[in-house]
Amino acid sequence: MTSGRTQPSTPLDLMSLVRATGRGMVGPSQLGVEHAKALELCQIPTSVAEIAGRLRRPVTVTKVVLSDLIELGAVIAKFAPSEYSDDPAILEAVIDGLRRLV
Repeated sequence: MTSGRTQPSTPLDLMSLVRATGRGMVGPSQLGVEHAKALELCQIPTSVAEIAGRLRRPVTVTKVVLSDLIELGAVIAKFAPSEYSDDPAILEAVIDGLRRLV
């Protein structure tokens, strides 16, 4: 899935929004099952935390998979403004969303 990598090549945080670009050279030989599932989840802007929850994979693994897709040009990431990352209401909403996925 990650070929032993533990760090993504592109910096991502839990609140980063990732969405498919609809372009990029992504073929079956370049994608693993997790990559294909992640790409499918990115058809609308979706947070890294939500993608990890839906894939049922650790966040670190999800970040590596997403960074692979970013390098291929299949998805882009928009970083959440830092003023929101410390907002307790937003953090609670992310936690609640992850709980509902379990």
